Amino acid sequence: MFDILQTYIDKSSAITIFVLALLSIYLIITLWIFIYRFFSIKGRIHTETRSMNKLYMGRTKSVDEKSLLFTYLSKVLIPNKAIFSAAINSAIKGATSGLTGLSIIASTSPFIGLFGTVVAILETFSSLGTQEGTSIAIVAPAISEALVATAAGIAVATVAYTFHLMLKRKAYELNLLLESQADLILSQKA
Repeated sequence: MFDILQTYIDKSSAITIFVLALLSIYLIITLWIFIYRFFSIKGRIHTETRSMNKLYMGRTKSVDEKSLLFTYLSKVLIPNKAIFSAAINSAIKGATSGLTGLSIIASTSPFIGLFGTVVAILETFSSLGTQEGTSIAIVAPAISEALVATAAGIAVATVAYTFHLMLKRKAYELNLLLESQADLILSQKA
């Protein structure tokens, strides 16, 4: 496996190697954003679910001290819709940070891969123009090697877009939990 990779890198141009390195960095950033955000939001959802269950069962009249809403509620005497709106907006802003990065990676990585492929194909045709007796047996391997950059770009985009949607769904679940708690507390005050 490493021999194949080494042979590919030896045959590749500096631009192709740069493109593949950039796509590798994109993939690492994508994985880091997803892992960090996923476990962060998952923990918040667990905390808010526990807080909401206490409210539903009537064990408490307010949210749990670990809830994202608690800090805002502790600053007012009478809970109101405005304070809950500010708390929920702040929580969702924090939960969705990083989604823009995933979206940018998902939309740009196929183009970066395509750029690498086009440059590699141009180099292949340029070198073929100086050789005599060019055949499909010479062109086909060079073209297939050039397409690796496009495949890498599409793979990174697929991972980034999938993770983007998964995190967006988790943020939506967190939003629903926070809104449900706010509605329960406001209904108790009415």
